[in-house]
Amino acid sequence: MSILVWCLALAGSAVAQTPDTTRRRPPIQLDSVVVLPDAINTKNWLLLDKDIQLELDGAVRNLYNFKFDRAEKQFRSLRRRYPQHPMPYFLLGLSQWWKIVPSNVQVKLYDRPFFAYMDTAITKAETQYKADDQNYEACFFLSAAYGFAARLHAERKNWGKATVYSKEALNYLAKSQEANGLSPEFLFGQALMNYYAPWISDNYPLLRPVLLFFPKGNKQLGLQQLRNVADNGFYTAPEARFFLMKILYNDENDPAAALPVARKLVATYPDNAYFQRFCALVCYNRGEYDECEKLSRDILDKLNRGLPGYEAVSGRYATFFLAWLHENRYDDPAKAQDYYQRCIVFAESTGDTGPGFYVLANQHLARLAADRRDVATARRYYAVVQDKADHKSSEYREAKEYLKQHKK
Repeated sequence: MSILVWCLALAGSAVAQTPDTTRRRPPIQLDSVVVLPDAINTKNWLLLDKDIQLELDGAVRNLYNFKFDRAEKQFRSLRRRYPQHPMPYFLLGLSQWWKIVPSNVQVKLYDRPFFAYMDTAITKAETQYKADDQNYEACFFLSAAYGFAARLHAERKNWGKATVYSKEALNYLAKSQEANGLSPEFLFGQALMNYYAPWISDNYPLLRPVLLFFPKGNKQLGLQQLRNVADNGFYTAPEARFFLMKILYNDENDPAAALPVARKLVATYPDNAYFQRFCALVCYNRGEYDECEKLSRDILDKLNRGLPGYEAVSGRYATFFLAWLHENRYDDPAKAQDYYQRCIVFAESTGDTGPGFYVLANQHLARLAADRRDVATARRYYAVVQDKADHKSSEYREAKEYLKQHKK
């Protein structure tokens, strides 16, 4: 679930608990540019400073390419020159966030510095906004910092803070949209809101009454805006491509459209473990097996070399794809078995033992054992499948049938 989805859901839960007198407020408007760009004083806005963009181009690339030390060195240099501006603190927080992402947000090692940087960015931006309520750059950083912090608080089940931060993120998002005409950076939040508002209505019907207080949204417009930010943004372009890739694959069920976005992310940031494994997944489902194999082998090589972000979750993806390829493309059951077993070890090391690669790896190992008439081993793997698979799935039915026909 995206940051903005959390914001909607959590803020919605808070709104639902307020007295009826607060429910008559008008919905937040996000579909128009209220203030003309030339009427806004953008002096000292670092977001629009071309010299700063030129200076930080390498730093942003290093961040998303998981060269965190190099990126943070440049962000700290920016902080020394602009100690009262929220941008360097937000970027340092974003660096911590991307250290957390590859683990599917399971790793907690970077939580404390992440929250510290985001809270400092909020403090600095609030000071700017209090001094000038048309400082929409400050609103941008307030919305972004509150939104990212809300997401991690929600992941950690800190529901009180998640709710408060979500409401603040939505509030400042509504204000920062008045500068949409100035830069694609300001369009990013609105793009996500436009897409996810109707998505929530479709997928979370219990939240529909809450959505009355938020913009109706427009999924196609949201996608169009995301593409605009992906093509023309600077700081937000990688995040826009990241969301666009996931939306096209997971929500729009359009892996053909997701693949070029994923390929571009991998080409631009070849050492980003998340981008690599997601691209490998799309390639696998699209039948682009040569590319899937190349990506998977590269992931395991970088994992073995200890590159940042390459850990058990990425290993689970890569070993499953290589196992499947050796079983079905190269007719090499021995290597397939080895990779499936490694996939299971990776999955168990992170606690990801539900439906997905873990169940599928056990299913394929059971089939390989059954093919060589090793009933005891096949039963052992099928017992795991029966225990862990969704009872409505084909994997569960297959396991149940085999165990029924091959009793001890």
